[in-house]
Amino acid sequence: MPPHKEAPHLLHPKYRPDIDGLRAVAVVSVVGFHAFPTVVLGGFIGVDIFFVISGFLISTIIFGSLGGEGFSYREFYERRIRRIFPALLPVMAATLAFGWYVLLSDEFRQLGKQLMASAGFVQNLVLWGEAGYFDTAAETKPLLHLWSLAVEEQFYIFWPVLLGLVWRWKGPRGLVFWMSVAAGLSFVLNVAGVHRHADATFYSPLSRIWELAAGALLAHAGLRRLPGTRVRGAGLRSLAGLVLIGLGLAMVQKGKAFPGWWALLPILGACLCISAGMGAWLNRNLLGSKPLVWIGLISYPLYLWHWPLLAFARVVEGGAPHLAVRIAAVAASVALAWLTYRFIEQPIRKSKGTAAVRGLVIGMLVLAAMGAIAWSRLLPPRNSDPALQAIISAGTDWDYPASMKEIAVDGQPVYRIGEGKGNVLLLGDSHVEQYGPRALEIARTDPGRLQSLYFATRGACPPIPNLVEDRDPGCPERVQIMLRFALSPQIDTVVLGGCWACYFDVGPQPPPPDVPAPDHYYLREGGSRHMLRGGDGVDRAFEALGANIRTLKAAGKKVYLVLNIPVDGEFEPKALISGSRLGTMSAARKSPTAQVTPSQQAIHDRLKRVAEDNGATVIDPMATLCTPQGQCTRTDADGVTIYKDASHLRARYVRQSATFLDPAITQPAK
Repeated sequence: MPPHKEAPHLLHPKYRPDIDGLRAVAVVSVVGFHAFPTVVLGGFIGVDIFFVISGFLISTIIFGSLGGEGFSYREFYERRIRRIFPALLPVMAATLAFGWYVLLSDEFRQLGKQLMASAGFVQNLVLWGEAGYFDTAAETKPLLHLWSLAVEEQFYIFWPVLLGLVWRWKGPRGLVFWMSVAAGLSFVLNVAGVHRHADATFYSPLSRIWELAAGALLAHAGLRRLPGTRVRGAGLRSLAGLVLIGLGLAMVQKGKAFPGWWALLPILGACLCISAGMGAWLNRNLLGSKPLVWIGLISYPLYLWHWPLLAFARVVEGGAPHLAVRIAAVAASVALAWLTYRFIEQPIRKSKGTAAVRGLVIGMLVLAAMGAIAWSRLLPPRNSDPALQAIISAGTDWDYPASMKEIAVDGQPVYRIGEGKGNVLLLGDSHVEQYGPRALEIARTDPGRLQSLYFATRGACPPIPNLVEDRDPGCPERVQIMLRFALSPQIDTVVLGGCWACYFDVGPQPPPPDVPAPDHYYLREGGSRHMLRGGDGVDRAFEALGANIRTLKAAGKKVYLVLNIPVDGEFEPKALISGSRLGTMSAARKSPTAQVTPSQQAIHDRLKRVAEDNGATVIDPMATLCTPQGQCTRTDADGVTIYKDASHLRARYVRQSATFLDPAITQPAK
């Protein structure tokens, strides 16, 4: 269906069914990836295809208006509201309503924050700020997908201003140069930051501008082409574009550094498909076919609906939904998308006057206010029983780094506390961070006992040289820098710790085919990767840990090795909640202990041997937490959980009870 003429100053591009077909390819890729991640491996590149299409269409409108009666910002943004808000408002409202019904208090509060961010089109910036080791699993954030919409809207604020200024300053001839400059700087920022600042590169509009600008440059080239002119090599362009998109779907996977160089596959592929025009056979007969055009027409509401349905399915089921549930969620999202397009989008976009626009803006402001009320806890969810809240509050009981002083060691952040004569370096991941509250408690109650402590930690970054996970390529460099610091004369004692079971408890069998492996750690030796899952990396990692201890001992350091704490779903505070998300939930009185798994006990015993064989002193939390029979504490005598989540002790417990760490961090007894 051709675009409806809404404003006299905004010149609309001629309708092209093949672009709706390309939208269909993009949205099917995204939905397929979210619903069937082991089948559509690189489906998330569909978002990048959307960026190119948006940049092309919006820039075509801007160029035509600048060269015609002039560009009207008011009409432009009114048109954006008519395009974006009609489908977005019901999705956000339905998400809030269903979230109120099924979410727990902390989850509903976070949904309120997401709602505010989405209403203000800053969801990408909020997610960027939240990204980190303890961030809520992305799969359970019902409005996470709106980050891409935020990037587009931020682009639409900046881009018309840039083009308008260049038009006035340099005229139409300056547009290509300055668009190329913006695109080039953005691409360089993307490539330079994708490894060291992965979250920022993914969510920042600055590192995404080039993707939308690619479509804008394509639009400018198309405007200079005379009407009726045949596109040279149109068929080859279309074929090459679809091949590049296909390669992206097959080769770009979740563990790749993305966008980076990999994003060139979908971006160039989309550009080639669009530039081929409707004269290309594949564009006319495949992308322009009725089934793909129909999907393309509902692609925007389909994108909006599919993710909340899949996210809530995961929340309700407490994990990855069954295949049948995912298929049902996709089918429901298609039905809702068509209903939204037919009965909400189309009538509003065809309406006359500005009353509809005012109503849409008011609706968005109301939803933003509802989000603020939920975020401030003034609107509690249905499941807001105080006993449930007591369990949920454990998830936020984390007190690191708190009042510790941040310093830099060779450019790496380190947290310092204590003024004692001895200098202790605590090196490891979040399982070393979890003991920070114990140091803070000693500093508060008996500061003279505490040595000078340096917490050199990083979530999911184990203190073993060259133990790597591609999602954090900066980890090995940090570990090497901290080990050099450990070997310096400034440090007397080194405490090594980590979530050893997280890395080494890989199990004898691979995960089920529809559940991706949680990580891909490997030991890097020369040019070889020794995988922990499915390889010989575990044995080599234990050997590397022993060698690391020997090196530190040879340098005259006192070395401590902190062993496991039990980690398992049975220790997750929410395991103490019974009932159904769709029914009644309650805080159940369950056994205060849970059994440590045999595999974790074996890792614990092996680590103990590594420490003893190489001269390290053992710190054994399980001696405090567990009985000799392997029954390990998960709640105190009052039934209050001692865990923050399934794998970390909460600060409340650590402050008073993690005394097993004291010999390593306090002054020796006189």
